[in-house]
Amino acid sequence: MDGFLASQVVRWQAQSGRHDLPWQNTRDPYRVWLSEIMLQQTQVITVQAYFARFLERFPDVQALAQAPLDDVLHLWAGLGYYSRARNLHRCAQDVMRLHGGRFPGTAEQLQTLPGIGRSTAAAIAALCFGQRVAILDGNVKRVLTRYLGFADDLALAANERRLWDHATGLLPGAPSLKAMARYTQGMMDLGATLCTSKKPACQDCPLAERCVAKALGSPEKFPNKTRKLKRSAQSIWLLWAVAADGSVWLSQRPTPGVWAGLYCLPLFDDRQALHAAVAQQSRHVQEDLPAFKHVLTHKDLHLHPVLLKLPGRETLALEGQWFGAAQISRMGLPAPIKKILQTI
Repeated sequence: MDGFLASQVVRWQAQSGRHDLPWQNTRDPYRVWLSEIMLQQTQVITVQAYFARFLERFPDVQALAQAPLDDVLHLWAGLGYYSRARNLHRCAQDVMRLHGGRFPGTAEQLQTLPGIGRSTAAAIAALCFGQRVAILDGNVKRVLTRYLGFADDLALAANERRLWDHATGLLPGAPSLKAMARYTQGMMDLGATLCTSKKPACQDCPLAERCVAKALGSPEKFPNKTRKLKRSAQSIWLLWAVAADGSVWLSQRPTPGVWAGLYCLPLFDDRQALHAAVAQQSRHVQEDLPAFKHVLTHKDLHLHPVLLKLPGRETLALEGQWFGAAQISRMGLPAPIKKILQTI
């Protein structure tokens, strides 16, 4: 294929792309890797604050690898997709144990690490080491399918493999480290700022003159992915047991499952099950607190907190233990649980 797309993207990124994000303008694979993992399913504006806090607490891969998982989950709380945090910790440990504290320099080697898929591996390899490999995250899929007029259903693995082949064929021909980094960043920037899912700014796009979707007048029809995940809903009752000294009864969530690895108020499928679990303390149960909805990616959780005020730290017939406020402030808690506890 000709080099129109690559040359245009490199030129546009230098002049008009994003240059002020905290994980840009660096060849440090630790920072690039950390940002790539955080940016999966999460908006840039949200990631920026988390990225800064992570670097302050874990300035390098060694610090992250040596930290307790609970510390990592605590800083991750609120970002969602908590398997990312667990894989982040495991990956840091593997980089230290298997690679002497240095990230591998090729996409192939990077993909052997926990939580690093093909596109993330390619982003690290291209941005930090100049390897000629293509990325294919959501932004880049949108740019390429529109530019090529690639209308095949990406819900089918064979069609996604074909798009990967196109992405590789459109890479800069004989790239330098600088060119590969700028091209890779440019493709992400185009998708994030101009070639957006709705109301793309085609008039400002450097690829507009050869973009098939623009010529067809239907850029918003690309990419084509028919398989939709159905949303579901679930009601959960939360036992909010509080001792007179302010301690709260928490248990660590099992893996896998919702909020896996985080500390949480005990969960129940209905109010009857909750009351049965604390039958001996039933005289201390207060009225139900207002229910509220917490939105996950594919599920709405309807949460019903039930307050249990106890005179002391008596042992409950439940998994878990009492934790004081100082301990809780350092623990990984799901965002809605943290919200509840802040009302104490």
